[in-house]
Amino acid sequence: MLKIKTVIKNLGPGLLFASMAIGTSHLVLSTKAGAQYGWIMVIPIILANVLKYPFFEFGIRYTNVTGKSLIEGYLNRGKGYLWIYALITLITTFTILAALYVVTAGLFINLFNTPNISVSIVALGLFIFISALLIIGRYKFLEVSLKFVVTILFVALLVTTALVVFNGKVAPVEGFQPPPIFNEVGILFLIGLVGWMPTAVEASSWVSLWSIEKYKITNRKLSLKDALQEFNTGYVLTALFAVFFLVIGWMTLYGTGTEISGNAVIFADQLVRLFTSNIGTWAYIFIAVSAFATMFSTCMTAHDAVARVSIDILDLLFPKKLKHNKRVYFSIGVIVLAIINFIVISAFGANMGQLVALATFISFVLAPVVGYMNLKNVMSTDVPENSRPKPRLQWLTYLGIIFLSLFAIYYCWVLLL
Repeated sequence: MLKIKTVIKNLGPGLLFASMAIGTSHLVLSTKAGAQYGWIMVIPIILANVLKYPFFEFGIRYTNVTGKSLIEGYLNRGKGYLWIYALITLITTFTILAALYVVTAGLFINLFNTPNISVSIVALGLFIFISALLIIGRYKFLEVSLKFVVTILFVALLVTTALVVFNGKVAPVEGFQPPPIFNEVGILFLIGLVGWMPTAVEASSWVSLWSIEKYKITNRKLSLKDALQEFNTGYVLTALFAVFFLVIGWMTLYGTGTEISGNAVIFADQLVRLFTSNIGTWAYIFIAVSAFATMFSTCMTAHDAVARVSIDILDLLFPKKLKHNKRVYFSIGVIVLAIINFIVISAFGANMGQLVALATFISFVLAPVVGYMNLKNVMSTDVPENSRPKPRLQWLTYLGIIFLSLFAIYYCWVLLL
């Protein structure tokens, strides 16, 4: 019991990671995987979570041991590493936040039954509100609020999954033929699923910066063992949630011929009704609020992280240019990101499918590069030998890099055909 209390007390970066990851990859992609392809898709979900684990773990390890962010580590390896990560951040800035806000706007429209308001207008309101929360509340507000949100979601998902399993699988329509996985459409979906499961690999630096912020606020540094334990708690939660969403999609939609819509508003309604059909219509509001709160918190954590990372990169690339306090630049960064991504959403409209596809493609293709950079950091002289990852974790990292590289090469080959 004492150990559990200690883990809860230490919750911070791992909790933020879980909240940020349980977004589009889970709500959209895991549900769709189960609905379209069935239980077999649990294999790539588990594989992605296992093979990507070292990339994120290194963000906690490097920062805990050195007191520096992964991004500072890239600069220590050479300015070329930092420029590569800066390019990755620049590209994802225009995709990930936009995709998250579109889904959240769709859930808002569904929850409050406001179909006459466009997704872009709702997204604008969310950008303004979340930007204000981040600028005023900052890290401490994130951590405290997310403990409640993740707890509510876990209970809601656990209950829903149990009821879905208890009710049994829905009967397939007559003449149902399982869609092939290993054709062009199936492979592209697999790549999208693995690319953003549990989240984009470049988010490893986000976890690193959250760790630094946690140390500043609490004025104490966890041992490496406790820091990794806290992160592992959040990481396991993200994997469990992904499986829960897959099971719900599989048990209630697989074989029915129902298509998961690419329109944010229609998808939001499908998702909530998917849950309430197994619990009861009385739970509609509860589930809708839980789903919206999940995506809202994901938007907050991702928005906060991209702003922090962007400022950190600029500060390291142009150290003499940023003359004011980082807090001022953080506020500016939050606002600039909101403006940029609102423009992206306005251009794409309510079709979140295109945004998610673009974001997952970028994350997937560049994942091996970031993974290799993280490995170089933790195996460098910055980290004492006794704090470096054990050989088993190193081999898992190499396996993950090879696996993701082969998939990325195949994806590019398919696109060029």
